[in-house]
Amino acid sequence: MNIVAFRTLRAFYEKHEDCETQLKTWYKKAVSDNWKSPKEIKADYPSASIITDNRVVFNIKGNEYRLIVKFNYKYGWAWIRFIGTHAQYDKINAETI
Repeated sequence: MNIVAFRTLRAFYEKHEDCETQLKTWYKKAVSDNWKSPKEIKADYPSASIITDNRVVFNIKGNEYRLIVKFNYKYGWAWIRFIGTHAQYDKINAETI
């Protein structure tokens, strides 16, 4: 899976060092597993929420942070749409960001 843009994750964990390990683990798994469907993601991340427009919300560090990723399963691309605290997540529309 090609992830766009890792720099977004890096910038976030440089400010929130407590989630660096979890974000790096997520990134390595996403790249290596090359998910082909939401079902494959749910097998690896049962707490992930599958939402509209091929978007998935991942709970990071015990749901303290939220990661929204938009997938193109056919071509193996994933776009980081949002990473933030749970409070920041509550202020956005996960389906359109």
